[in-house]
Amino acid sequence: MNRYYSLATYLRARFGQRVQKIPLDADFSCPNRDGTISRNGCIFCNPKGSGTGLGARGLSLEKQYLFWQEKFSKKYKARLFLAYLQSYSNTYGPLKKIENMLKRLEKLPGLAGLCLGTRPDCLDKDKLNLLASYPFQEIWLELGLQSSNNHTLEIINRGHKAEDFAWAVKLAHKMGIKTCAHVIAGLPQETMKDFLQTINFLNDLPISGIKIHNLYICKHTTLAKLWRTGAYTPLSMNEYIHWLERALFSLRPDIVIHRLNGDPARGELLAPDWASYKHIILEKIKQTLTDKNLWQGKALHPNSIPPWFGGS
Repeated sequence: MNRYYSLATYLRARFGQRVQKIPLDADFSCPNRDGTISRNGCIFCNPKGSGTGLGARGLSLEKQYLFWQEKFSKKYKARLFLAYLQSYSNTYGPLKKIENMLKRLEKLPGLAGLCLGTRPDCLDKDKLNLLASYPFQEIWLELGLQSSNNHTLEIINRGHKAEDFAWAVKLAHKMGIKTCAHVIAGLPQETMKDFLQTINFLNDLPISGIKIHNLYICKHTTLAKLWRTGAYTPLSMNEYIHWLERALFSLRPDIVIHRLNGDPARGELLAPDWASYKHIILEKIKQTLTDKNLWQGKALHPNSIPPWFGGS
C-alpha cells in the first residue's frame, strides 16, 4: 500500500477500474517561446517540448489517440482513458482554437476526461468557462508553478509570478476544474527550505493534485550551459529522496500525487544519470516512508490516518 495518495488510487476509486493517460500533441505554442514573453523558454525546457513527437510527425489528434489507445489496451487492459495535452501551453491562443480542440477530443472513444498542460498566464475566465462547459467526467489543469519564490521564477526565466498561479487556481476551483500543480525540487539557488515553502504555499490553495519533478539537465537548454560551466549542480539521488520525504510529510493528504519524479525522453538527458532510474526512485521513496513510518500529510494530522491509507 502506498503511503501517498497516488493518481492510480484516486482514479480507481473514482471509476472502479484502471484509467490510463494518453499523451497528445495538439500543436500549441508557448508565450515563453514565441517571443510574447521570451524566445528562450524556461532554463530547463527542451525547445522541442515534452510531448511524444507524434504531432510533429504529422499525426492528427485522433490518430495519436487511437495509436496509444490500442497500445495501452493491449499492455494494461485499459478501457478508459484521459487525454493528456502535454507539450507546451495548451490554452495559449484564441478561444476558437481551444474550442475546436475540445470538440475533436469529445468524440474520441473511451475518453473519460482530459488533462491540459498549461501556464497560469494562458488562462482567463472565458477559457475556463469553455473548459467547464464540456461534459468530461474529469478535467484537470496541469498548471506549471515550479516554485513559489518569485526570485527563483526570475532566475529560471519562468515569465510569471507565484501570484499569477494562485489567481488561476482559485478561478479554476470556482468553476469546478481541478488543478494539478507542477513543482521542481533542486532549482538553482534553492534549498530544501525553499522547496518546502512551495509545498506550504500549495497547501493554502485549492489545488487537487501535484507533480513533483527532480531538476535534470537536458541537451540544448540554458541549464545545460550553466551545468557545463559549473554554475549549477543537480541534487544527488539521496538528496532528492530526502526532499521528497519531507515534502510528502508536509503535504495535505487530500492532494493527489500525479508524479514523484521527472521522466527524461530518450537521448535528451545530460545529468544526473540517476534521473533515468524512475522505478528505483519510486521504490526508494516508498521504502523511506515505510522505514520511518511516515505518510503524506502526517505533519498536519499526526493522529489521523487518511482513507486511502486504510483510515476511516
